This record gives sequence, structure tokens and C-alpha cells, in this order.
Amino acid sequence: MPAAWQRRTFGDHPLSMQRIAAQALEPAVALAAYVAISAAFGSPWGRADTLLCLGVLALTAPGRSRTGLPWRDAGLDILLGWAWRLAVLGLAARALDGLAAFNPRVIAAWALSTPAWQLAAVWALGRWQTRGRPQTQAHRSAVVIGAGPVAARLSRALREGADHADGHGRVRLLGHFDDRIDEPPRGRPMRPGRAADAARLDPQAARERLGSLADAAEWVRRHGVREVYITLPMGMQPRITELLTALQDSTASIYYVPDVFGITIVQGRLQDVGGVPVVGLCETPFTGLNAALKRAEDLVLGSLILVLIAPLMAAVALGVRLSSPGPVLFRQRRNGLDGREITVWKFRSMRTMEDGPVVRQATRDDPRITRFGAFIRRTSLDELPQFFNVLQGEMSIVGPRPHALAHNAEYRELIRAYMVRHKVKPGITGWAQVNGHRGETDTLDKMRARLECDLEYLRHWSLALDLRIIARTVGLVFLDRKAY
Repeated sequence: MPAAWQRRTFGDHPLSMQRIAAQALEPAVALAAYVAISAAFGSPWGRADTLLCLGVLALTAPGRSRTGLPWRDAGLDILLGWAWRLAVLGLAARALDGLAAFNPRVIAAWALSTPAWQLAAVWALGRWQTRGRPQTQAHRSAVVIGAGPVAARLSRALREGADHADGHGRVRLLGHFDDRIDEPPRGRPMRPGRAADAARLDPQAARERLGSLADAAEWVRRHGVREVYITLPMGMQPRITELLTALQDSTASIYYVPDVFGITIVQGRLQDVGGVPVVGLCETPFTGLNAALKRAEDLVLGSLILVLIAPLMAAVALGVRLSSPGPVLFRQRRNGLDGREITVWKFRSMRTMEDGPVVRQATRDDPRITRFGAFIRRTSLDELPQFFNVLQGEMSIVGPRPHALAHNAEYRELIRAYMVRHKVKPGITGWAQVNGHRGETDTLDKMRARLECDLEYLRHWSLALDLRIIARTVGLVFLDRKAY
């Protein structure tokens, strides 16, 4: 998983000035560098330059926050990201026969210097964020109320130096408050249920225990603690209310950490509904502007790709027709967006066309697969008719691969959160496919691994990620041997 993904936190504050600056940094530097270099070389500005800048903006916005990464990691992340963006831009310019419209000296200087400028800008932003606040605010003191599993996860994040969600720097963990202790007092028997509670205490949190819940408010006031994180279970609402009342007599910032880690969170965020705070736990990433961008991507790229591959599709159709008796196209029912049933098109690669309550997955040396069908399955040419599904709005170019209805009925009973992958349209290719989870899922662990990749895609979608997946898919068509 990319480092920038691992650093993303539930409930990131969307209006933080530091976060906005970090996300605008990468596209702003790339565009400014191109404008400056064009002016330095005296190159006249034309329509091609404007289109290039729009392409750069689409591939880089919003940028990633790298101010908290080590320099080596930040530099490598910038170089790799810039390399694949240049590759996508170059392929697009070549396909549109537009390379001759650019000044080669401007392009070379821009391509080589932009990563250095971006790394310098990351360094400058990091310095500004540190100097722009007092030292006491850069490392604010904090305590955690509770010492259970949720508290343990939060404590590890604070110890590892994770940026605070509001973008105002890091905190210094002082300890925990909890009524439970790691062992009962001598000579006093443990109450029923106490052993189970004590067993759930995090050992590190137990060692850092500063006192009981009743001691917390006074300790916070006496030591001038800046932040208090409450990680008590929601079933302890009376104690939480009592704590909040006592803590409001201090100047500490108070945060409640809900215990939602037992469920799958997709696009989790805090929203305001008529003044009522609502925590979204499982949402589609494609709402508002994101939905418009995703649909525009599918229409533009889908139409362009269909025009380019039309001769190839005709050749594949002829090969299917000549290789075995039966129709050229194969229709199969799949679950689409929100689980609705759709019909997916493929070039026929088998002698049978199964679409009933039981569908057997293709295996290596499957006797149902024709010789020509094995070739088009291995190279994914059998999937090409699904671009018509994309234009119809039933599928997307990038998204979780659609499974047969029979497989969905089976796996939704075996794997928790399996149906969450249907919060978006199914795709011709996806994050799972470019990460090695392509082909037969003959074990439950393989399907779990594919599902985890699909959920990661839902959590971290961006237009740039889609283009990255498409670029990697092109290479897999010729190199991958997992499909059969």
C-alpha cells in the first residue's frame, strides 16, 4: 500500500489550511514550472500548452501531503509519481499526434526539473508549518481516556508521530486513564466479568496508566493538558457524559474516538445535516464533482479507446466465429452499482455459456475453454465488448471486477463486507487486478485479498489513481499469466 494512503485518517478535516496547501502544492508547482520554463525559453504559448496544463492538473490534483514523510520517502514518491504522469501525458500526446506542437527543449527542462522543485516546495511547506505555530503547539500534550483496543490503536498512531486530523501538528502522549488495572488488588477477589475486561487492556496502555476516570479531569487541569481523547465504549454513555461535564472546566480540546474499527469504513467522514452531526461510515466516493469527473473519464476515454480498438475487436470477433461454433458474444448477468442486476458483454471464450444458479470458475487447462478462447482470456481481449457497457453507464473503465451472480450469492455469506464493493460501478480493470489478484479465486483467502484491494480503491479513489491503474493494466495484458 502506498505510504500516502497509510497516512490518511478517518475524518480528515477538509477545510484545514495546511491540508489545502499540501494538496495544492504538487499541481501548482508543476504548472508554475512549465509556465516559467516556457517564458525563459521564449516559447510562444499555444493551444497545445493549455491542453498540457489541463492534463497535468487532472493527473495531479489534488496532490498528496508529503510534509510528514522522511526525505528519502518523499523524494522517491515524487519521482515515481512524476514518471508515470509523464508516461500518461506522452502516450496521450502520441495518440493525438500532438508531440510536434511542443518545444522539445521546454519539455525536457520541465520534465527533469519539476521533481526537484516539488521536493523543495515540500521542504518549504514543512518549514512554514513548523515555524507558523508556537513550539508548545507543534508538540501538544495529550492524554487518552481508556486503555482498551481502540485506545491502543490511537496511542500507537500518536507515538508514531501521525499528524493530527486538523493539520495543527503532532501531540505528545502523556498516558492513559482507566478504571481497570492489569491485576486485582491483593486480598480482594475480582468481580465477575472483571477478568475478561482486564484481558482486553493493552499492556503498554496499562503501564502508562495515570489514574482512574475520576482522576482525569483534575489531572488535566493541574498539568495543563492540551488534548483529551475519549476512547470509552459507546455503552458507557453515562460515564462519558460525566467526564465531558468535568473536562469542560478545563481548557483542553476534547475528542471522542468512536469504536467503529470492527466494521469496514469506506469514505468515512463527519457531516452536518441541518445542525445535526452525522458520521458517515460507508459511502460511495462518487458524489458531486467526483461523480461528474468519473463519468467524464469513462465517456472520454471509453469513446477514444473504442475508436482505437475497433479493428482489433473485428479481428477477435472473426477469430471467435472461426474457432468454434456458437455466438461471438456472451452475455452474463452480474451485480452492478448498489447490487442492481446488469448484463455484461464478453467475447465468447468457452464452448458452454453458464449463467445459472451455479457457475464454475475457469481453471487452468479448463476443457470448456477453446484454444482461441484461451488466448483472448490470457490477454484480456475477451473483455473488450465491456467498453459498450461503460458507454451505457452500467460499468466503469476502472472499478471492482464484476462477479457472476452465483459467486456473489456464495461469497456474501462467507466474507464480511463483501457486498460493499458494489458501492461503485464494476470495472473492466481494477486495483485488485493490477496487484496480482487476477484470475481464478479457488480459495477463500484469494477472494478476501481481492476484496481488500477493491475496498482500498473505494477508500482512496482519485482520477490520478484511475489513470495509473489503466497504465499498469496495459503492461499486464502482455506480461501477466494468472488469467486462463
